[in-house]
Amino acid sequence: MRIAIIGAGNIGGTLGAKWANAGHTITFGVRDPQSAKTRAALSAAGPNATVTSIAEALVGAEVVLLSLPGDSVAAFAQEHAAALNGTFVIDATNQFGHPIMNAIATIHAAAPNAQIIRAFNSLGWENFAEPTINGVQVDLLYCAPSGEAQAVATNLISAVGLRPIYVGDLAQAPLVDSIGALWGALAYGQGYGRQLAFKVLTTQ
Repeated sequence: MRIAIIGAGNIGGTLGAKWANAGHTITFGVRDPQSAKTRAALSAAGPNATVTSIAEALVGAEVVLLSLPGDSVAAFAQEHAAALNGTFVIDATNQFGHPIMNAIATIHAAAPNAQIIRAFNSLGWENFAEPTINGVQVDLLYCAPSGEAQAVATNLISAVGLRPIYVGDLAQAPLVDSIGALWGALAYGQGYGRQLAFKVLTTQ
């Protein structure tokens, strides 16, 4: 798939490298293509990746990963609404301390024909870089509209090496967000550190 990654920091750079290595075509859309983080992300992603401006990265993209600061999403969505319509938009942003952590409503308001996936927001990027802990595969809980968006999310989560756990449609986003809040409370508040993850266990 042609994936535009908006931002080339720890989350965007890590996921970009994983997806590029899985055969997807990655374009990093950034404000400063020459920054150290951007050059490092591009180097890690290899020949399947390029870097350009944000507007150019969105041209022809099938999937758009938002890995920019949560308070930047509204301005981004307004500016690039036309390019987002018709794409799968993965909201990996968080606004901790706000009543609603995700940007789903903001994205929908600007681009009502985008299919939004809420994923990659509830764990530290270290778990994307190394998706096993003591030999146990890390689970990633996510939500998305059922059907094609769910299939895209499952494919991209699996490509990172994580086990996708579907929580439901976008009405379940608060539950997925609460996992991110729990991760922060344990990783920082209780001192477990950032290589902390979750596992869903079942007899079925």
